[in-house]
Amino acid sequence: MVSRNGKKTSRSPSAKRSASRQSSAQKKGWPRWLVWLLRLMLVGLVLTLVGLVYLDAQVRAKFDGNKWTLPAKVFARPLSVYPGLLLSPEQLKAELEWADYRQQAGAVRPGSYYRDGDDWVVYRRAFPFWDGQEPARKLRLEFAQGRVSNIVEDGDDQALVRLEPQYIGGIFPAHNEDRELVKLEQIPPALVAALIVTEDKAFFDHWGVSLRGIARAMLANVKAGGFVQGGSTLTQQLVKNFFLTSERTLARKVQEALMALLLELHYSKEQILQAYLNEVYLGQAGRRAIHGFGLASRFYFGKQVQELNNAEIATLVGLVKGASYYNPRRNPERSKQRRDLILGLMAENNIISDAQRILAQGQPLVTADSRRAGQREYPAFLELAKAQLQRDYRLEDLQSEGLHIFTTLDPWAQHAVEQAAERQLAQLESRSAKLKGQLETAAVITSVDGGEVRALLGSRQAEFFGFNRALAAKRAIGSLAKPVVYLTALQTGRYHWGTPLEDKPVSVSGPGGQLWQPQNYDHRSHGVVPMVDGLARSLNQATARLGMKVGLSNVAATFHKLGLQAEVPPYPSMLLGAISLSPYEVAGMYQTIASQGFVMPLRSIEAVTTAQGQTLSSYALRGEQAFDPAMMQWLRYGMEQVAERGTARRLTQVLNGPLAAKTGTSDDQRDAWFAGFDNRYLGIIWVGRDDNQPMPFAGSSAALPIWLDTFRTVGSEPLQPASALRTAAVNERGELVGSGCRGTLYPFISSRLPASLPDCQPLQPEPAPEEKKSWFDWLF
Repeated sequence: MVSRNGKKTSRSPSAKRSASRQSSAQKKGWPRWLVWLLRLMLVGLVLTLVGLVYLDAQVRAKFDGNKWTLPAKVFARPLSVYPGLLLSPEQLKAELEWADYRQQAGAVRPGSYYRDGDDWVVYRRAFPFWDGQEPARKLRLEFAQGRVSNIVEDGDDQALVRLEPQYIGGIFPAHNEDRELVKLEQIPPALVAALIVTEDKAFFDHWGVSLRGIARAMLANVKAGGFVQGGSTLTQQLVKNFFLTSERTLARKVQEALMALLLELHYSKEQILQAYLNEVYLGQAGRRAIHGFGLASRFYFGKQVQELNNAEIATLVGLVKGASYYNPRRNPERSKQRRDLILGLMAENNIISDAQRILAQGQPLVTADSRRAGQREYPAFLELAKAQLQRDYRLEDLQSEGLHIFTTLDPWAQHAVEQAAERQLAQLESRSAKLKGQLETAAVITSVDGGEVRALLGSRQAEFFGFNRALAAKRAIGSLAKPVVYLTALQTGRYHWGTPLEDKPVSVSGPGGQLWQPQNYDHRSHGVVPMVDGLARSLNQATARLGMKVGLSNVAATFHKLGLQAEVPPYPSMLLGAISLSPYEVAGMYQTIASQGFVMPLRSIEAVTTAQGQTLSSYALRGEQAFDPAMMQWLRYGMEQVAERGTARRLTQVLNGPLAAKTGTSDDQRDAWFAGFDNRYLGIIWVGRDDNQPMPFAGSSAALPIWLDTFRTVGSEPLQPASALRTAAVNERGELVGSGCRGTLYPFISSRLPASLPDCQPLQPEPAPEEKKSWFDWLF
């Protein structure tokens, strides 16, 4: 080739090939634009193949792996039943119904029960407990005097059985999806058939995309002048929900179709159908999105999916078209029309008979209460459980691995304290129009022997997530500090319950010349009183004098020895409760008293398992004996006197004693407290205002009634006798005296009493008082 300047040039090999192809195309008579079109088509084909490979990898990776991020399911404690258990018929019935048991004559299937006089027959479902799978069991529970007297299974007596625990909430991922995975064989065949004839009649014939459905949808869209119908198959619906967004564009629709084809290429119709049954969105429960027929069956009807009847099946299938629009609770008429339409389709396609259709269409639309225990959540307790779990588990694992969390929550105790708080606060607010909606409350109930948190109330609005006062509200504890002062005194060896204390004005100089001058609640001084009266009557002046004598640092040390980790300022005011603690912290401190000196961290978790039942963690009781049990029995006597004749004497007018108690009221009545325990439970109650303004109530009138109402519902077991104590007489000076001496009997730790005491002379009977005579007698 010759250039413009006359020199020869040579072409590169690639240029020669291009020219060769061009000359070849030109020889064939192809126009230039067609050549470029072919080239673009070739590039497009390559890109399409690459895209399909990428889509194929996406589809297979997600479908073969963990298809869903499953939230941790949180369960309450199982109800352990054994001979001697205090169990009312009301509690047993409530717990069975909360677990979605059905009353049925003969109790012929798992998940059913019936009452036979005083006895109950319960057909317990199989359940994977943390210590092993247990099969379904038919049990006869015999009762006598409010307690379980015997448990019989197949004619044999049983020492202990457990009813499966109630679902109380989940630890959800960011999108708050919840589902209960079911296998295809667990779904009633009528439900599967109804879904197919309603949503995709050609499901078993197409390859993921229905050309007839697309044509029908295109025609509808043209008539409507917009995108109103998609013509999606079940496979496409699964792809849209599982892989894509709900965006309605042509590009997304093409991607959906391609992915549906790929899904059908790799997986069987049964696998696709099972995934769809677990993925489809069927409603909303507060923050929870209800996905899949397994969970929807429980949520709407309180049944396992296998137990659904034809009317319920048709109702659930009707939700697929629009879970909100056809919601049976919010739109019952609309839902019933949709249900009856689907029942007609089921009959037309021979899924059910005409007789079954007529019967099902004649049934009223009845759903289970959406707020029933077993579907509702317990926000305050869940916050505590989540915090304790995160010591051992990553949050993302709790949100995605489908773990089963077994907790210590007692649904009956939780129900009791919620109802009690609602009733009692309403009564308090009815006394003053200014208080309407102003009072708040928090409560912690634990087991005396194990420190398990049995109930936790963070607000009078028990079902709402928000500020958890049980854990986070730091309020002055008032007279709940007094048992610590008296315990410190008893430990010195210089004091006992008969020691005389002076209840008279106290004045202590503080920083800056300020005076601390506490007064009694009644603004009176009571002179010399035995030490037990200082606690029973909650006398501020007597308690302050005692605390100053035993030493502020010693009292502060006792607070910490009881398990309190918060700082205790060494000021005289702390003797009367000028310490701000949460109800949960107070419960931890009083737990040591209730458990006879055993310091233990309060716990909310029993065990954690995988979704398949493999145990990952088991949380046993741990702690240490910080106090001599005999010393705690001695302190408990003083708290029993609070309930028997002191500021909480209302308790023993209603419940059988003995009970241990302490009322508490902070300065200006800003906080009302009550702490009390029987042989089973410790309860801490706080009542106050979030703005920290005063109330016209004390602990005995605001917090005690909630405690009393709660324990009246759960049942109260009197405290066991104090085995380490025996009584001895004490004279007015607080000195031990022997038999025959005038004195008052008080309990003592046996080891602290001398071997013998000198006897006194027999007491001479006091002369009878001279009979008073009236002026009429003197005259006649």
